Amino acid sequence: MTERDYRAAFRTAVEQVRQEGRYRVFADLKRHCGAFPHATWTCDAGVEREVVVWCSNDYLGQGQNPIVLAAMQDAIATYGSGSGGTRNISGTNHLHVELEHELADLHGKDAALLFTSGYVSNEATLSSLYKILPGLIIFSDALNHASMIAGIRHGGGERRIFRHNDLEHLESLLKAAPADAPKLIAFESVYSMDGDISDLAGTVALAKRYGALTYLDEVHAVGMYGPRGAGVAARDGVMDQIDIVEGTLGKAFGVMGGYIAAASELVDAIRLYASGFIFTTSLPPALTAGALASVRWLKQHDEMRIRHQERAATLKRRFKEAGLPVMESSSHIVPVLVGDPVHCKLISDLLLADHGVYVQPINYPTVPRGTERLRFTPTPFHDDRMMDDLVRAMNGLWTRCNVKRMGGVAA
Repeated sequence: MTERDYRAAFRTAVEQVRQEGRYRVFADLKRHCGAFPHATWTCDAGVEREVVVWCSNDYLGQGQNPIVLAAMQDAIATYGSGSGGTRNISGTNHLHVELEHELADLHGKDAALLFTSGYVSNEATLSSLYKILPGLIIFSDALNHASMIAGIRHGGGERRIFRHNDLEHLESLLKAAPADAPKLIAFESVYSMDGDISDLAGTVALAKRYGALTYLDEVHAVGMYGPRGAGVAARDGVMDQIDIVEGTLGKAFGVMGGYIAAASELVDAIRLYASGFIFTTSLPPALTAGALASVRWLKQHDEMRIRHQERAATLKRRFKEAGLPVMESSSHIVPVLVGDPVHCKLISDLLLADHGVYVQPINYPTVPRGTERLRFTPTPFHDDRMMDDLVRAMNGLWTRCNVKRMGGVAA
């Protein structure tokens, strides 16, 4: 192929996505430190406008907590910018050790291991388990995150996919598997696109019955659930029965990075086998210090979690009262169904351009075709006035764009 042929192939691939109405455009934002969730949006023409962000994964505004910022600034002044290497080669700062101890304590586990992101922690850990446990069969929820799917596929071993949150189907697959084969059930607590929560106790019971390990992704729950922010497993009283907890530092904790927490033998084995851990530069001191301060602070501030849940419940109620098609959600996630990729992007664009409301359209492949939606993530800092403005804008656009309301009737 010539250079022209290659370029034409790339243009064709992009155009196909564009024609399907799911071409993604980044919103150029400047967050306002100390004024979360306000930001400045720079549009294509270079004009700046003030907006309110309604789709951030900084669920508790910890990215602007003065305690977190001070810890990061102190770390830069004390240790410099980068970590200097991989964890094995000069890149283990004492802050890494402290943070791993703090995360192990948070989840009531022997040990924890830091990764550069939640994606990497899932991919590296799940793929490595196949090396450590020959003949392993992983039983994976159908709606697990792309990083979990990537890790399972990369591991190259046997896998069984069970229907989302369907414990009867999971049990049928466990029954059919060889009794003496090592097994692991991989699932999430909060599923971030639908906002539903797994039956953790039921899954644990099946794992015990069939001799399987449990691997729980709590990235959309750590910091926000449980009395100290350890997640849904802590809230539901089953944390001690979960073998591997995986979490992120880039959502409710407001910084960046991922981790696992588990028994010391398991963590040590992953540390020695996971390429995604061994061959990458470790988190810089500033990020590690910020995460450490955030985890410690949220352990002591349950009022943030209480306020967060109240804000999410209030927004769901306000949307329903306006007749907007809020999808059922038992968590802090507030998804509103649009059902068409073109309409979904159009409403998102109009909210931003005409109303100063930023919420990203969620289209295929993130969600199945026909379930395109706007995904709102209210935080403790979204006040009633912001909700008034949002509901008024959404109500008007639903009528203007003739989108179905609750009950399946178009506006």
